[in-house]
Amino acid sequence: MTKSGLGPHVVGQRVVVRRVLPGETGPTGGPAMTDVLGICESWGDGLAVVRREDDSVVEIAIADIVSGKPVPPRPSARLRVSAREAESHAAPLWPSVVRAALGDWELRTEPYPVGRLLKRANSCLAMGDPGLPFTDAVERVLAFYDALGRDPLAQVEVGSEVEQAFLDAGWTDVPGGEADLMLGSLARARRAVARPPADGVVTVAVDGARIEATATRAGEQAGVVHAAVDGDWLGVHGLAVEPGHRRHGVATALMDAVLEHGAERGATTLWLHVETDNDPARSFYEQLGLVTHHTCRYLSPAT
Repeated sequence: MTKSGLGPHVVGQRVVVRRVLPGETGPTGGPAMTDVLGICESWGDGLAVVRREDDSVVEIAIADIVSGKPVPPRPSARLRVSAREAESHAAPLWPSVVRAALGDWELRTEPYPVGRLLKRANSCLAMGDPGLPFTDAVERVLAFYDALGRDPLAQVEVGSEVEQAFLDAGWTDVPGGEADLMLGSLARARRAVARPPADGVVTVAVDGARIEATATRAGEQAGVVHAAVDGDWLGVHGLAVEPGHRRHGVATALMDAVLEHGAERGATTLWLHVETDNDPARSFYEQLGLVTHHTCRYLSPAT
């Protein structure tokens, strides 16, 4: 027997069920009703059994069901954090970066950069509430980078109100800077990676919260990856494999090494940034169970 959008086919799915409470009167004088949200564990013999998210079990007479339907699974706790909170875990990756708070925003600069300026280390993390009117906050951003002789950049969440405010103010997209923050279970990622190849060696250097793994294969450096632990989050950055050593399991071996060390330090969430047009990297990270949390890009003021 089925009832509205429900029936035996929803067993194992997350559902919402509206049911009558027999013998009780609702506020309008009619029958009282209530909703039950949870996983349908069984449907048959006149009863539907639903396990709520607090693990309590509710038996519902099918005859008392008014309506219902399957609903999407509840996002994991790690997916329910804000973009601002997720991005905050990047700080240990670049401990030399100077950071100045502007409400929820953060002004960042690398005082003594080596090589090219990294956008993430030399931009305003403009997510959340700056604690000032938007125009005043932008003036603070411009003044901060002008005093350093640096071009101002703002890292924003794609589709956010903050991004739209910058665009309305004439700021424009910086080519090549769009990336997804992907995250997932570190334990699941560890199950997905294989052990290092027999002809390769991975060495790991640990400096406080930071981890660097280097792979050597056939007597040559084959690849490197950097990571850092922040609370129970492990951030990964700069995974690179030399062209002559690709497709030999080097990336997997490097990830295996940093995941092991991250787990030893209590990390349970794995996260990283991957450029939106980097399909091979995205495919690799999806195989580790990572999913996109949000997309970010960099904006610069019109010249």
